[in-house]
Amino acid sequence: MTFTEILKYSIDLLAVLFLALGIKGLSKVRSAREANRLAAVAMTLAVFGVLVNSLGDIGISLTAWLWIVFGSVIGACLGAITAKRVPMTAMPETVALFNGCGGMSSLLVALAVALFSNTTAQLENGLVEKISIGISVFVGAITFTGSIIAMAKLQGWLSTPPWMQSKIRHIVNIALFVLALIAFFEISIGGDRGLFLLVISSSLLGIGVTLPIGGADMPVVISLLNSYSGVAAAAAGFVVRSQLLIVAGAMVGAAGLILTQVMCNGMNRSLISVLFGGAIGVDTSSGEGTAGEYTNITSCSVEECALTLEAAERVVIVPGYGLAVAQAQHTLREVTRSLEANGINVTYAIHPVAGRMPGHMNVLLAEADVPYEQLKEMDVINPEFPATDVVLVLGANDVVNPQAKNNPSSPLYGMPVLDVQDARTVFVVKRGMSAGYSGIKNDLFELTNTSMVFGDAKKVLGDLLVELKELGIGSKG
Repeated sequence: MTFTEILKYSIDLLAVLFLALGIKGLSKVRSAREANRLAAVAMTLAVFGVLVNSLGDIGISLTAWLWIVFGSVIGACLGAITAKRVPMTAMPETVALFNGCGGMSSLLVALAVALFSNTTAQLENGLVEKISIGISVFVGAITFTGSIIAMAKLQGWLSTPPWMQSKIRHIVNIALFVLALIAFFEISIGGDRGLFLLVISSSLLGIGVTLPIGGADMPVVISLLNSYSGVAAAAAGFVVRSQLLIVAGAMVGAAGLILTQVMCNGMNRSLISVLFGGAIGVDTSSGEGTAGEYTNITSCSVEECALTLEAAERVVIVPGYGLAVAQAQHTLREVTRSLEANGINVTYAIHPVAGRMPGHMNVLLAEADVPYEQLKEMDVINPEFPATDVVLVLGANDVVNPQAKNNPSSPLYGMPVLDVQDARTVFVVKRGMSAGYSGIKNDLFELTNTSMVFGDAKKVLGDLLVELKELGIGSKG
């Protein structure tokens, strides 16, 4: 074994170790920031390992090596610019785009191996390599087109066509899957004719499966696409015989699948129903639950909200996507600091699918330096609501809708939700009475212990902070 090979394997081993530790650290908010940096170091080492390996390969020219370096530098710059400029509200779209880039990378690697005979000869045209090429192309294409569609829907650039809500889409998707399967077997037996058929059918299948899915199911879809990108990367690792790529792809794929299952459990929906059942929508046949039918709404001013908070001993904050849209997390942190300085116990109730991507609210609150100990998951916080004086709901809708528990005809029925209605007083901060992703009314808004505080979350919280200071809250302790 040459020195270059020893160095390359050492770098790969170290990169795998750092990546594993990074993924493990991402499971907790407290360690997520450092874990993300550790994973970035792992990827840097992986790129460096590729460069070292290419230096010792006589088949790699200096020009090709410089292209690798150039591509790595450009990618690093684009990643840094994206991380600095993308706002928190656009993070779900960014994650979807990154998933798509991962799928496209695996697809291009597999295509390059399949199309260039010299590289294929190095792989000896083994059955494992042929199957790996087929899997990488199939999953990579689905991941790319599905992620682009998910990003476009989250951004509001694309809506679901009416015919995609009918059963016709299932026939089309099944036909595309059969074509992809035929092309896959053609590649497996050594034919090249099925390669582009597989690319086209898989790409269209990614569009056909993702396009009908509604916003309520989008956190599950993003998590699943993340898993797909890992599977495609692992398959590409078999294609180019990279142990690092195989291990990294397998870890990402497994973590994505586990997270997808957690998301499905949080919505009380199976993965099959998400992928093939279409979007959660309004059940118009029931004649109830549509948006805009509120008849008993109580609204209050920021001053009244401040007076109630002043007398409270225990306050629970329920963050939602509206908080992210308003970019109000830092103002919220100032409000909670004032309450805590007055001896008021403050915690945050985190629903598994709040926001538009897995962990959206955790990331949002971590950005505002909210202590990890104050974040409580749904199963932990629900029994505590009856002993809670005030619940402040900020931009959340479907995840606090009592219809999920008491209305069998509701599309949300059976979905686990936060039991905020059990608290003594509930304040809901919203710009208006628009519905959530499900498109149905929220019975919480009409309860006698609920008051609506209308306005942009950042402005309302800013005014609330002023009122609390005028009441002397925040100056004690």
